[in-house]
Amino acid sequence: MKNIKRFSIITTIALVLLVFNSCDDSSEKFEIRTPDAPVLQELNFARLELDAVNTNNPAVTLNWAEANYGQQASVNYSIEFSKTEDFAESTVATTVTGKTSVTLSVSEVNTAAGNAGLNPFNWENVYIRVNASLGTQDSQKVPSNSVLLEVYPYFNYTFNDYYLVGDATAPGWDNNNNNPALFRDPNDANRYFYTGFWAENGHFKVLSTPGEWQPQYGTDDGTTVGANLGGGTDPERFPYGGGNGIPAGFYTFEINFATNTFSFEVFDASGKTSPASLTLKGSSTTDIAMNALAFDGHIWYAKNVKLTPGNVEFETGAGAKWGSSTSFSGIATDGGGVIPVVVEDNYDVWFNDLTGRYILIPLNL
Repeated sequence: MKNIKRFSIITTIALVLLVFNSCDDSSEKFEIRTPDAPVLQELNFARLELDAVNTNNPAVTLNWAEANYGQQASVNYSIEFSKTEDFAESTVATTVTGKTSVTLSVSEVNTAAGNAGLNPFNWENVYIRVNASLGTQDSQKVPSNSVLLEVYPYFNYTFNDYYLVGDATAPGWDNNNNNPALFRDPNDANRYFYTGFWAENGHFKVLSTPGEWQPQYGTDDGTTVGANLGGGTDPERFPYGGGNGIPAGFYTFEINFATNTFSFEVFDASGKTSPASLTLKGSSTTDIAMNALAFDGHIWYAKNVKLTPGNVEFETGAGAKWGSSTSFSGIATDGGGVIPVVVEDNYDVWFNDLTGRYILIPLNL
């Protein structure tokens, strides 16, 4: 019994000492001071012409002295491009962690320059700096000095284009037969429309490239979009996933590639008449007579048209001038202004006189 009591007293004393020591813990906490900013080295060249062919080649290497936070830490660095020296509107070209150097490819510099607001095919200034920060929340941000570079970007066409094929459409099941283009929403690059005539008991699919069967899009359940991006099983045909064909008539097809959904609805075309002629006019081109599809006279096209920076509009034989303010795609109205052409190229131009929708598809960008 005496031994048991002695053991209990010793144990109690040890626990008290442990608690006392833990309360008197004076271990150091991780604290950082106001950081010293990274210092970006000046470039040894002042002008950079970007090569639109060899886009994966290195374009510029940036080196900087690391930021100092007063503690050993892994620092995040984001590379910013801006059209103005105050970086009021900037874009991030890339990010690295724990490094003090990065090499950007031609494509990366071109994309960053375009996102910063530089125009293609012109020499323009861009300011570059490095932003340091800590942790996953990018706290304690501190920017470096900036360096100035004059850049000649090429144009970065970021949109996708799509075309119809099928026995409900003008080209039939020929994937390279002047296949009509879908009309892209100017405010949502994932949404596309086609309003027009569809043949009796027909079906159709959507293609990405005329003359190529992949990627192709259809539906297996009549509700959602299925895709064959190359290999694998082809999706069924729109609009009913391989069911009975549609009655002949006018319909609006809408497809959303962000949600993989579509709709196919009757369109009232009664009383809608097409102009006797349609001409593409403007400062970007000489007058170009557009052609109407024999299959559906409401769909007009001009193929492989050379356009230079400037503007265009669609003029009817009666003198109505249809236009809008959005480049590449939009909805034209009579008296709606001129359509900006921002880059020189050869284009396929499509216009729908039922809806006013147009699309200008560059062939070489």
